[in-house]
Amino acid sequence: MSKPKKGVLLVNLGTPDSPRVKDVRKYLREFLSDKRVIDIPRVLRWMLVNLIIAPFRASKSAKEYKKLWTENGSPLYHYGKRVKQLLQKELGDEYLVALGMRYQNPRIQSSLEELNNENVSEITVVSLFPQYASATSGSVADKVMEIVKGWQVIPNIKFVLSYHSHPLFIKAFAEKGKKRLDEKKYDHVIFSYHGLPERQIIKAATSYCCQLKNETCSSNPAMNHYCYRSACFETSQLLALELDLSEKDYTVCFQSRLGKDPWIKPYTEDVLKELVKKNKKRILAFSPAFISDCLETTIEVGEEYKEDFIEAGGEEWDLVESLNDSSVWIKCLQELVD
Repeated sequence: MSKPKKGVLLVNLGTPDSPRVKDVRKYLREFLSDKRVIDIPRVLRWMLVNLIIAPFRASKSAKEYKKLWTENGSPLYHYGKRVKQLLQKELGDEYLVALGMRYQNPRIQSSLEELNNENVSEITVVSLFPQYASATSGSVADKVMEIVKGWQVIPNIKFVLSYHSHPLFIKAFAEKGKKRLDEKKYDHVIFSYHGLPERQIIKAATSYCCQLKNETCSSNPAMNHYCYRSACFETSQLLALELDLSEKDYTVCFQSRLGKDPWIKPYTEDVLKELVKKNKKRILAFSPAFISDCLETTIEVGEEYKEDFIEAGGEEWDLVESLNDSSVWIKCLQELVD
């Protein structure tokens, strides 16, 4: 009699079903209604999302998604399916791999039910966010637990919620960057990460956390592994080491601010202007918080920041593509599951 398979659930952020305004609005409403994403009282969050953000931002965001969309649809979904297939091949018949999105389709619930219907002996949930944050990996774990608590039989469930310093994750991004660095000479490298409100970093702080007082946020990363900002700096330091960059050769910064509250610094839009003033006019940009090409990488860093940089007096701005379906990235996922 054959053994039951082990289940693997890969979870990424999600994407609208199409770049049409109504689908983008639906996606924004679900995404921004998450209490871990906008961590304010429920009534205020509902009013902010449904009366201000979704009605007025959906049309603008839909235009950006149209630029991003390909013949394969959303890159995030396309590469999600590719990674699922490649990881399944790598893990073999002892495993069953499913893909879910935290917001929209395919739903985490339907993907978990797919695994449960196959009577898997255990489920490993891999959050496709390398650096832990409550708004990303924390939200994934929260949603999974909310779903499975209603099951009659709950299998052993393991979570992989952070791997920002895993050697193969670093190697996969470094390989992408080395190709660019071999092709051209750059004045400076930036590692741009998705930002978070400062209050979320402080709320998650331990006694080991700098609580934003340490400019480099690198004190005792082993004890600080759930501090998002600290993890971003550690990822950058390891990437710099792999790329043979000195401290003066790169800058860590944070993008995608929303609202008037202070977010973690330095801000990418400020950094690029400072680089021009320092005569650093040829820039190579990484987005190591994202494992797949998406709106925040291809459009925000690859196009919008490039326009701002050139307008400020810069000459060249190139973006290193995300891991997508890199063979080293697939090997990294295999090790994380094992």
